[in-house]
Amino acid sequence: MSIRVLLADDQPMIRAGFAMILDAQPDILVVGEASDGDEAHALARALEPDVVVMDIQMPDHDGLTATSHICCAMPHVKVLIVTTFDIDDYVYQAIRAGASGFLLKNAAPEDLVHAVRVVAAGDALLAPGVTKRLIQRFAHQPVERVEGTVVEQLTPREHEVLRLLAKGFSNSDIADELVIGTGTVKTHVTHILTKLNLRDRVQAVVFAYETGVISPSR
Repeated sequence: MSIRVLLADDQPMIRAGFAMILDAQPDILVVGEASDGDEAHALARALEPDVVVMDIQMPDHDGLTATSHICCAMPHVKVLIVTTFDIDDYVYQAIRAGASGFLLKNAAPEDLVHAVRVVAAGDALLAPGVTKRLIQRFAHQPVERVEGTVVEQLTPREHEVLRLLAKGFSNSDIADELVIGTGTVKTHVTHILTKLNLRDRVQAVVFAYETGVISPSR
């Protein structure tokens, strides 16, 4: 079954380029195109794509607003932010809005294809370097403690996995660190997301730092 993709960008040439790259893949199908945030939200409701490839700066509600609306109304639809602007505030706002990935427009075509597949599979993806900068952001923010019962739902092993996720470790890195299989890591990650009611591993990282589960190095 093909991954159904909706493209949202106010530049027709960008949409055409993305469509050409993605439609060339046997497992990806571009089902629609939107030129602004409002249209992206409306088409997401009408077409129910698996992934929305979303620009940030667009007229009639920007990509961040559209992302928030889509993720709130249709949590099964994944949003991949693809933008020209490598700005920390945009990354942070996109993740808080519910985006599952963040990629820059100067990335290689194969990176776009890979990102769509990763996000569609229910995982999350950030452009190289973004995870580290995102984590560093929390070193200077006050911690918002949550009720102990929320975090106490996690087992000791799940706490370890969450701690390593927050450090930017991949599943294979976590497996090596804890001397367990990658399949076991995936199971732990799934349990963590379910128990904490989080969309993906990126939101798990945000949760870990915002709630003081782990403290960043200063």
